[in-house]
Amino acid sequence: MFDVFLYPVSAILWFWHKVFGAVSSPDSGVAWVLSIVFLVFTLRLLLVKPALSALRAGRRMQALAPQMRRIKEKYGKDRQRMAKEIQKLHAESGSSPLGGCLPALIQLPVFLSLYWVLRDFTPGAVSNHVFDQAGVRSFLNADLFGAKLGNWLSQPAAELAAFGTDHVHMIAVGVPLMLIASLATFFSMRSGLARPTAPETAGITKLMMYLAPVGMLVSGSFFPVPIGVLLYFLATNVWTLGQQHLLTKVVDREEASR
Repeated sequence: MFDVFLYPVSAILWFWHKVFGAVSSPDSGVAWVLSIVFLVFTLRLLLVKPALSALRAGRRMQALAPQMRRIKEKYGKDRQRMAKEIQKLHAESGSSPLGGCLPALIQLPVFLSLYWVLRDFTPGAVSNHVFDQAGVRSFLNADLFGAKLGNWLSQPAAELAAFGTDHVHMIAVGVPLMLIASLATFFSMRSGLARPTAPETAGITKLMMYLAPVGMLVSGSFFPVPIGVLLYFLATNVWTLGQQHLLTKVVDREEASR
């Protein structure tokens, strides 16, 4: 189902690996780490426009929130009339209740594909979409300060030893990656709460602001999440934090100029 996304995503990773592998050794951890980071940055750059559209749509919905509440209070017992008035309000304002959701739905398959391309570097695999068996083996042999990119923290010690690493190196690298990624997630969500939001969603967003970072720490510690995937989480969450800051400024300037 996702092959239409998996092959392009793996091709972008392959391209960056060729670029950084030409500077350093293709089998080095540095080449693979930079390839993963720039894969994330490339895809996120391509998705900036949908993200900006989603932010604009969210702002329009925030502006309509008082009118929406008045309509619900006035026609709460008449569902058909309430739906008609809400539809009329959206038509007059040029907004859409799905305006903030559709861009996110467009991005979701890309993010899932990026995750699965990294997860598909598995021992014994003869290929990983664009990568051949040598490329898979190169990824699995690459390490970051002694932690293999294809291994995970909760893996048995005997399996880690077979790949030339151990829990000490995996924890020393994996825990800081998870902590920084979790902090980036927390601060990006907290900055989203800095602006007025609908009461219906504010509580959920505030809860997720704490649950998402904790979930990342738990999954990275106890589930088979390779170091390469943790690098993906780190890169995408740091990008999200910076992107949200910059796009918020863009939309703020647009609103101020009206």
